[in-house]
Amino acid sequence: MTTTRRSHLNQAKSPLMEAADAVERRTPWERDYDRVLFSTPVRRLADKTQVFPLEKHDSVRTRLTHSHEVSNLARGMGTFLAYEFKETRDIEKCARTIPPILAAIGLAHDLGNPPFGHQGERAIQQWFESNAASLFEPVEGISDSARQDIGKLTLAMRNDFLKFEGNAQTFRLLTRLQTVTNDRGINLTLATLAAVMKYPIASDQTKDGHAATKKHGYFQSEIDVIKTVFEHTGLDSGVRHPLAWLMEACDDIAYSVLDAEDSIKKSLVSVSDLFAYLEAEAPNDKLVKDLIDFGRKTHQETRKYGLSPAELNDSTIQRFRVNAIGLMVGAVQKAFEDNYERIMDGTLDKDLLAKSDAGPLAAALKKFDKVHAYRHPSVLALELRGYNTIYTLMDMLWEGITRRQSYDDPASKRITPFAEFAYSRISENYRRIFEGKVPSAQHLPIRYREAQLLTDMVSGMTDGYAIELCNELEGFRVGPSRS
Repeated sequence: MTTTRRSHLNQAKSPLMEAADAVERRTPWERDYDRVLFSTPVRRLADKTQVFPLEKHDSVRTRLTHSHEVSNLARGMGTFLAYEFKETRDIEKCARTIPPILAAIGLAHDLGNPPFGHQGERAIQQWFESNAASLFEPVEGISDSARQDIGKLTLAMRNDFLKFEGNAQTFRLLTRLQTVTNDRGINLTLATLAAVMKYPIASDQTKDGHAATKKHGYFQSEIDVIKTVFEHTGLDSGVRHPLAWLMEACDDIAYSVLDAEDSIKKSLVSVSDLFAYLEAEAPNDKLVKDLIDFGRKTHQETRKYGLSPAELNDSTIQRFRVNAIGLMVGAVQKAFEDNYERIMDGTLDKDLLAKSDAGPLAAALKKFDKVHAYRHPSVLALELRGYNTIYTLMDMLWEGITRRQSYDDPASKRITPFAEFAYSRISENYRRIFEGKVPSAQHLPIRYREAQLLTDMVSGMTDGYAIELCNELEGFRVGPSRS
């Protein structure tokens, strides 16, 4: 289930590093968690949308708080495997292997998501779809070298952008974009890299009807890393690492319960609305009935303290959250035991939460979230602002990336002052990869590298920085500097 081998060969170590290794007490997988935790993209999650863009309410979740909560739940699942699950509890040192891997992938699972949540992902996809003819086809008026280069684009290369995936960007970020001088990313173990992939499939091979293949989990730029991961972990295309199933379940538990809690904290709905909705959606489910009965009982008992309506809602939803998560975690652990053989042989096709006794509760919560949180007019208005911001940013940054003197030389001088300025605002390490100064990028078509530079930059932004940079570039977009 695990391997200590890291994704790339270790470089020669300095005497200082050797001295540190001599007193190292962490396992390789515990180091994986620490490397993720201290990485810059984790800190950026504090200003990335979970559900409510540009939220001012401190207690409402961001991507950072959501990721820490998923990591916490996932680590707990690892403890269950280490001490209670019959197939793994006797493995030597299992308690210091599986829990840190699950904690690491829970923390890392959303790192590649662009600003403004899923609207940001859709904005990237639709920008490429709208511009596909000029980007991916050899149109008239381009040079012969550009025509030949664009002709090298495979279906998978095009789909990497037309179906842009935050999950695939997470894998790229961990393996390529953090320490670009050695082309190893943050050098996680192969076990952790395998487990972080919810969708171990390329963008031209996705297919509906299976939890592991409905989206893609890596880009063509990371295909060499994927081959290494598959070779050393025994996985194959479309076959998930067993721990990825548990991480996905923890993510589903976290957002289904906690997005409902946040919508109540924001006073978009009341806790009574939640109970009534769940009751209507799953009227015959015993788990749902017991949960609602307990919630209403505690709600009524809490009234005697003379709390305001907002305080009463807050107190009741906290108790509901604790009990709902506890029930769902237990149900997922049982589903993992019941479906263990299918997980190990790669034949399980539905997510664990849906397969569990908590499936009806999860489905009802997700519907509630969609109706009362995701589609609330205030949320839709801010999401639209984010969508327009990303779309406009991509237009302007594309000028900076492509309006240069030589198609064959990505580092050549830009041909307009605006293009020069826009290009300078792209992160230096991303530009280094694009310009071919990192070995892993040199074999890729230039047009693929152009598109990937754009997605690397945009997906790495926080909500606030995206708005700030968009406003800055728009201030220079008019006038003679563009021509």
